[in-house]
Amino acid sequence: MGFAKQQDQWDALNVSRETLDKLQAYGDLLVKWQAKINLVSNSTLDDLWTRHLLDSAQVYPYLPQNCKTLVDIGCGAGFPGLVLAIMGVPDVHLVDSDMRKMAFVREAARVTETAVTIHNCRIDDVKEAEFADVVTSRALATLDKLLGFSSVLRKEGGSCIFLKGKKADEEIMEAQKNWDFDYVSKGSLSDPQGQILIIERMTRK
Repeated sequence: MGFAKQQDQWDALNVSRETLDKLQAYGDLLVKWQAKINLVSNSTLDDLWTRHLLDSAQVYPYLPQNCKTLVDIGCGAGFPGLVLAIMGVPDVHLVDSDMRKMAFVREAARVTETAVTIHNCRIDDVKEAEFADVVTSRALATLDKLLGFSSVLRKEGGSCIFLKGKKADEEIMEAQKNWDFDYVSKGSLSDPQGQILIIERMTRK
């Protein structure tokens, strides 16, 4: 699946061989299920290590040291939340309303022996409130909407890390109409036009 092409980047992330083996098993399972369920875009399967696994794993170095609980909203096939759990984030909650995708995520967590909490529901229906140290998301909604979704899940003083594409700057400007927030933008390892937005303070205007 193309791991060799990014070996230097994986080495830089200090990912162990055991973790890489689990990610390989995750990727193999995804390819198997993809034949029956549309988990990701078919066009990305040939570059699964970059487009999905590395794209998710690159979030790990930006997690705060005190991150005990992470909530990934709109996780789909488990990106980035399940990858981060495989990498060692202790208490990961995966939220998505798609029953078939969450059935896959359950199986992927079992195969990789990774403990996660699965919420097969809409974000608004998650029973816990303000319990996340970090909220993550990828390809779910605009930044403005993501800030709204995360506000009911994030602890006071918690942060958000969102993976964004080439429209990130446009989304930031739009979100600033409704939110006051501090952010840092980091370049993506997996997408030359992508950004990792790290947001540590936010209030609705």
